[in-house]
Amino acid sequence: MLRYLTAGESHGEALVGIVEGMPSGVPLTADMINHHLARRWLGFGRGGRAKFEQDQVHIYSGVRFSKTIASPIALRLDNAAYTRDKSGWPQVMALDGDGEGIDPVTLPRPGHADLEGVRKYGFDDIRPVIDRASARETAMRVACCTVARQLLKEFGIQVGSHVLRIGKVGWQNEESWCEQRNELLSNGAEAVNDQADQSQVRILDEELSNACVDHIKEAKSAGDSLGGVYEVIVTGVPPGLGSYVHWDRRLTGQLAQAILSIQAQKAVEIGDGIANTSRLGSEVHDEIYLNDARDYQRGSNRAGGLEGGMTNGMPIIVRGYMKPIPTLIKPLGTVDMASGEPQPTRYERSDVTSVPAASTVAEATVAWVIANAFLEKFGADSLDEMRKRFADTT
Repeated sequence: MLRYLTAGESHGEALVGIVEGMPSGVPLTADMINHHLARRWLGFGRGGRAKFEQDQVHIYSGVRFSKTIASPIALRLDNAAYTRDKSGWPQVMALDGDGEGIDPVTLPRPGHADLEGVRKYGFDDIRPVIDRASARETAMRVACCTVARQLLKEFGIQVGSHVLRIGKVGWQNEESWCEQRNELLSNGAEAVNDQADQSQVRILDEELSNACVDHIKEAKSAGDSLGGVYEVIVTGVPPGLGSYVHWDRRLTGQLAQAILSIQAQKAVEIGDGIANTSRLGSEVHDEIYLNDARDYQRGSNRAGGLEGGMTNGMPIIVRGYMKPIPTLIKPLGTVDMASGEPQPTRYERSDVTSVPAASTVAEATVAWVIANAFLEKFGADSLDEMRKRFADTT
């Protein structure tokens, strides 16, 4: 099975990652990873870091002649904030010394990991919590998960996403966007990406995109932030990935965990899960029939491609719900940990919204889950062997 680890702090020298378990022969280059790292910076409303952070991955091992060789893949992403930003991060995040002369951060921000991280690990400075809990960590996650994405691509499995709503502006119900989405899906999920990436906020409608931009500008002027909703779609998935036989093998649970593991994500939906709760059963379940080729088909996809914790051959549809970013220009109330006195929070450089970026990170984490399930069913030591097993089974 596939495994990956990330390490590094937001304002440290670099982020590093290790991917283990990838079969040999999978095409992989730095450019393939960098493409998706660049997409992570998409979206109107990003903060100052987006102006100078140019993520370029360095592959140290596990690849030869642009293909994986089955050994662990080591990756590195340098943090431009450490070397280019003039804020003294090499001193603040120094590996050696005792921190003398560095002012501690003692104002925990509501909505962040700050206070609970300090209480859990016994720090007297919030900085270690801020830097590891930061969404900057998702850059290395995207890099690691892109390796899995390359494996899926070899079997015609594509992963895409688009934004449904930012704050109060966006699509109101599934019926309002499904026709346009489904038309794109006829060419695979990456066709959704191609169109969504043209929008400043990754919404598949120009009028709604412009309205979202205005909404973001209003929130920024008010010193506030916005959350939102996005949808991840996976096409080309064969039936039978995952299993109903034990709770931790159900793909629905694994996908939910993948979304909720991303910073600031607070809810997840599989298919039309929320809307289905208020419908009659006859309006919810996807009827089964045989097509002319005697293959099982569904008349609809309200289940989001998953039944009993297993894929049913329809596109997988997962929606993530992101809370507003808790770092605000307009201060909230907090308590100074050093003095115990009430204080307003202080602003740290941040985005107004990063829902478009979150949608691309969610693509990566979903791709990882699907790749692991695919390997469980068709796994082998090399890509060629996997192709044979896949062909024999399907």
